[in-house]
Amino acid sequence: MMLEIPEVLSKQEVRNLRAVIDAGQWVDGNETSGHQARLAKRNEQLAQGSEAARRAGDAVMAALNRAPLFVAAALPLRVFPPLFNRYAGGQHFRTHVDNAVRSLAGTEFRIRSDLSCTLFLEEPEAYDGGDLVVEDLFGEHRVKLPAGHLILYPASSLHHVTEVTRGCRVASFFWLQSMVREDAAREHLFRLDKSIQTLTADRGGDDATVVELTGLYHNLLRRWADA
Repeated sequence: MMLEIPEVLSKQEVRNLRAVIDAGQWVDGNETSGHQARLAKRNEQLAQGSEAARRAGDAVMAALNRAPLFVAAALPLRVFPPLFNRYAGGQHFRTHVDNAVRSLAGTEFRIRSDLSCTLFLEEPEAYDGGDLVVEDLFGEHRVKLPAGHLILYPASSLHHVTEVTRGCRVASFFWLQSMVREDAAREHLFRLDKSIQTLTADRGGDDATVVELTGLYHNLLRRWADA
Protein backbone atom coordinates (compact mmCIF):
# COMPACT_ATOMS: atom_id res chain seq x y z
CA MET A 1 0.00 0.00 0.00
CA MET A 2 1.24 3.46 -0.95
CA LEU A 3 -0.29 6.36 0.93
CA GLU A 4 0.23 10.11 1.01
CA ILE A 5 0.15 11.60 4.53
CA PRO A 6 -0.52 15.33 4.07
CA GLU A 7 0.75 18.12 6.34
CA VAL A 8 2.88 16.04 8.68
CA LEU A 9 4.75 19.31 9.12
CA SER A 10 3.22 22.76 8.78
CA LYS A 11 4.93 25.30 6.52
CA GLN A 12 6.40 27.03 9.58
CA GLU A 13 7.66 23.71 10.93
CA VAL A 14 9.30 23.01 7.57
CA ARG A 15 11.02 26.40 7.69
CA ASN A 16 12.22 25.75 11.25
CA LEU A 17 13.52 22.30 10.30
CA ARG A 18 15.27 23.61 7.19
CA ALA A 19 17.04 26.25 9.28
CA VAL A 20 18.51 23.45 11.41
CA ILE A 21 19.55 21.07 8.64
CA ASP A 22 20.72 23.66 6.10
CA ALA A 23 23.25 24.88 8.65
CA GLY A 24 24.43 21.33 9.42
CA GLN A 25 27.31 19.27 8.03
CA TRP A 26 26.50 17.47 4.79
CA VAL A 27 28.47 14.44 3.62
CA ASP A 28 28.44 11.88 0.80
CA GLY A 29 25.06 10.14 0.75
CA ASN A 30 26.70 6.72 0.76
CA GLU A 31 27.48 7.10 4.47
CA THR A 32 24.57 4.76 5.26
CA SER A 33 24.38 2.78 2.00
CA GLY A 34 24.53 -0.95 1.48
CA HIS A 35 26.57 -2.47 -1.36
CA GLN A 36 23.86 -2.17 -4.03
CA ALA A 37 22.95 1.39 -3.07
CA ARG A 38 26.57 2.53 -3.26
CA LEU A 39 26.53 1.70 -6.96
CA ALA A 40 23.29 3.59 -7.56
CA LYS A 41 23.25 6.61 -5.24
CA ARG A 42 24.53 10.11 -6.00
CA ASN A 43 23.42 12.61 -3.36
CA GLU A 44 24.36 14.30 -0.10
CA GLN A 45 23.23 13.42 3.40
CA LEU A 46 23.15 15.29 6.69
CA ALA A 47 25.91 13.73 8.81
CA GLN A 48 24.33 10.92 10.83
CA GLY A 49 24.75 11.40 14.56
CA SER A 50 25.40 15.14 14.27
CA GLU A 51 23.63 17.62 16.53
CA ALA A 52 21.66 18.98 13.56
CA ALA A 53 20.55 15.46 12.56
CA ARG A 54 19.50 14.67 16.13
CA ARG A 55 17.48 17.88 16.55
CA ALA A 56 15.81 17.54 13.16
CA GLY A 57 15.12 13.84 13.69
CA ASP A 58 13.45 14.54 17.04
CA ALA A 59 11.23 17.14 15.35
CA VAL A 60 10.16 14.66 12.67
CA MET A 61 9.43 11.94 15.24
CA ALA A 62 7.30 14.35 17.28
CA ALA A 63 5.34 15.26 14.15
CA LEU A 64 4.76 11.60 13.27
CA ASN A 65 3.34 10.98 16.73
CA ARG A 66 0.83 13.78 16.08
CA ALA A 67 -0.26 12.34 12.71
CA PRO A 68 -3.16 9.92 13.25
CA LEU A 69 -3.32 8.93 9.57
CA PHE A 70 0.34 7.87 9.68
CA VAL A 71 -0.19 5.81 12.84
CA ALA A 72 -3.34 4.16 11.46
CA ALA A 73 -1.67 3.21 8.17
CA ALA A 74 1.78 2.22 9.42
CA LEU A 75 0.96 0.75 12.85
CA PRO A 76 4.56 1.52 13.81
CA LEU A 77 6.43 -0.68 16.26
CA ARG A 78 9.93 0.78 15.80
CA VAL A 79 10.99 3.75 13.67
CA PHE A 80 14.55 4.17 12.43
CA PRO A 81 15.83 7.64 13.41
CA PRO A 82 15.01 9.95 10.48
CA LEU A 83 17.82 10.79 8.05
CA PHE A 84 18.03 13.76 5.69
CA ASN A 85 19.26 14.01 2.10
CA ARG A 86 19.47 16.46 -0.76
CA TYR A 87 19.92 16.19 -4.52
CA ALA A 88 21.16 18.91 -6.89
CA GLY A 89 23.22 19.36 -10.04
CA GLY A 90 22.22 16.13 -11.76
CA GLN A 91 22.31 13.91 -8.66
CA HIS A 92 20.00 10.90 -8.56
CA PHE A 93 19.40 7.49 -7.02
CA ARG A 94 19.04 4.65 -9.50
CA THR A 95 16.61 1.75 -9.07
CA HIS A 96 17.20 -0.22 -5.88
CA VAL A 97 15.45 -2.02 -3.04
CA ASP A 98 15.97 -1.03 0.59
CA ASN A 99 17.81 -3.36 2.95
CA ALA A 100 15.52 -5.81 4.75
CA VAL A 101 17.15 -5.06 8.11
CA ARG A 102 18.44 -1.66 9.21
CA SER A 103 20.86 -1.26 12.12
CA LEU A 104 21.94 1.92 13.88
CA ALA A 105 25.74 2.02 13.99
CA GLY A 106 27.23 1.83 17.47
CA THR A 107 23.99 0.64 19.10
CA GLU A 108 21.91 -2.51 19.44
CA PHE A 109 18.98 -0.82 17.68
CA ARG A 110 17.78 -2.87 14.72
CA ILE A 111 14.54 -3.05 12.76
CA ARG A 112 12.99 -5.10 9.98
CA SER A 113 12.23 -2.50 7.31
CA ASP A 114 8.57 -3.08 6.45
CA LEU A 115 7.83 0.45 5.25
CA SER A 116 9.85 3.26 3.71
CA CYS A 117 8.98 6.91 4.23
CA THR A 118 9.96 10.10 2.43
CA LEU A 119 9.01 13.44 3.99
CA PHE A 120 9.43 16.23 1.44
CA LEU A 121 11.11 19.41 2.71
CA GLU A 122 11.21 21.54 -0.46
CA GLU A 123 8.30 22.78 -2.56
CA PRO A 124 7.99 20.87 -5.87
CA GLU A 125 8.10 24.01 -8.02
CA ALA A 126 11.53 24.89 -6.58
CA TYR A 127 13.30 22.08 -8.43
CA ASP A 128 13.06 20.05 -11.63
CA GLY A 129 13.29 16.27 -11.53
CA GLY A 130 13.73 14.57 -8.18
CA ASP A 131 10.59 12.43 -8.50
CA LEU A 132 10.38 9.38 -6.25
CA VAL A 133 9.35 6.55 -8.59
CA VAL A 134 7.97 3.42 -6.93
CA GLU A 135 7.43 0.29 -9.03
CA ASP A 136 4.84 -2.44 -8.56
CA LEU A 137 2.88 -4.86 -10.75
CA PHE A 138 0.71 -1.99 -12.01
CA GLY A 139 3.72 -0.03 -13.24
CA GLU A 140 5.49 3.09 -11.99
CA HIS A 141 4.08 5.57 -9.50
CA ARG A 142 5.75 9.00 -9.56
CA VAL A 143 5.64 11.05 -6.37
CA LYS A 144 6.64 14.68 -5.84
CA LEU A 145 4.77 16.20 -2.90
CA PRO A 146 4.52 19.63 -1.27
CA ALA A 147 6.91 20.40 1.56
CA GLY A 148 5.63 18.87 4.80
CA HIS A 149 3.84 15.97 3.09
CA LEU A 150 4.99 12.36 3.45
CA ILE A 151 4.73 9.27 1.24
CA LEU A 152 4.54 5.84 2.86
CA TYR A 153 5.28 2.76 0.74
CA PRO A 154 6.45 -0.86 1.09
CA ALA A 155 10.22 -1.09 1.66
CA SER A 156 10.21 -4.19 -0.55
CA SER A 157 9.38 -2.04 -3.60
CA LEU A 158 11.86 -1.27 -6.34
CA HIS A 159 12.19 2.52 -6.43
CA HIS A 160 14.42 5.35 -7.58
CA VAL A 161 14.82 9.12 -7.49
CA THR A 162 15.10 10.84 -10.86
CA GLU A 163 17.91 13.24 -11.71
CA VAL A 164 17.55 16.76 -10.31
CA THR A 165 18.31 19.20 -13.11
CA ARG A 166 17.37 22.51 -11.42
CA GLY A 167 17.27 23.60 -7.81
CA CYS A 168 17.67 21.28 -4.84
CA ARG A 169 15.45 18.44 -3.60
CA VAL A 170 15.56 18.14 0.20
CA ALA A 171 13.80 15.42 2.19
CA SER A 172 13.82 13.30 5.30
CA PHE A 173 13.80 9.56 4.78
CA PHE A 174 13.50 6.63 7.15
CA TRP A 175 12.14 3.15 7.63
CA LEU A 176 9.90 1.50 10.16
CA GLN A 177 8.99 -1.91 11.46
CA SER A 178 5.25 -2.26 11.69
CA MET A 179 3.38 -4.22 14.35
CA VAL A 180 1.82 -6.02 11.37
CA ARG A 181 4.39 -7.58 9.04
CA GLU A 182 2.25 -8.24 5.95
CA ASP A 183 1.38 -5.31 3.71
CA ALA A 184 -2.01 -6.78 2.73
CA ALA A 185 -2.99 -7.24 6.39
CA ARG A 186 -2.02 -3.63 7.19
CA GLU A 187 -4.14 -2.43 4.29
CA HIS A 188 -7.16 -4.44 5.47
CA LEU A 189 -6.81 -2.97 8.96
CA PHE A 190 -6.39 0.55 7.60
CA ARG A 191 -9.51 0.29 5.43
CA LEU A 192 -11.49 -1.16 8.33
CA ASP A 193 -10.28 1.61 10.63
CA LYS A 194 -11.37 4.28 8.12
CA SER A 195 -14.81 2.66 7.79
CA ILE A 196 -15.21 2.56 11.57
CA GLN A 197 -14.32 6.25 11.84
CA THR A 198 -16.84 7.14 9.13
CA LEU A 199 -19.61 5.13 10.82
CA THR A 200 -18.73 6.58 14.22
CA ALA A 201 -19.09 10.12 12.88
CA ASP A 202 -22.47 9.20 11.37
CA ARG A 203 -23.97 6.98 14.09
CA GLY A 204 -21.97 7.60 17.25
CA GLY A 205 -19.52 5.40 19.11
CA ASP A 206 -22.16 3.36 20.95
CA ASP A 207 -23.91 2.15 17.78
CA ALA A 208 -24.06 -1.67 17.75
CA THR A 209 -22.45 -1.98 14.31
CA VAL A 210 -19.66 0.40 15.27
CA VAL A 211 -18.99 -1.58 18.44
CA GLU A 212 -18.96 -4.87 16.53
CA LEU A 213 -16.62 -3.59 13.82
CA THR A 214 -14.33 -2.04 16.43
CA GLY A 215 -14.14 -5.42 18.13
CA LEU A 216 -13.35 -7.07 14.79
CA TYR A 217 -10.56 -4.55 14.16
CA HIS A 218 -8.90 -5.21 17.50
CA ASN A 219 -9.26 -8.97 17.22
CA LEU A 220 -7.63 -8.93 13.78
CA LEU A 221 -4.86 -6.69 15.11
CA ARG A 222 -4.41 -9.07 18.03
CA ARG A 223 -4.14 -11.98 15.58
CA TRP A 224 -1.63 -10.31 13.24
CA ALA A 225 0.45 -8.05 15.48
CA ASP A 226 4.00 -8.88 16.56
CA ALA A 227 3.59 -6.86 19.72
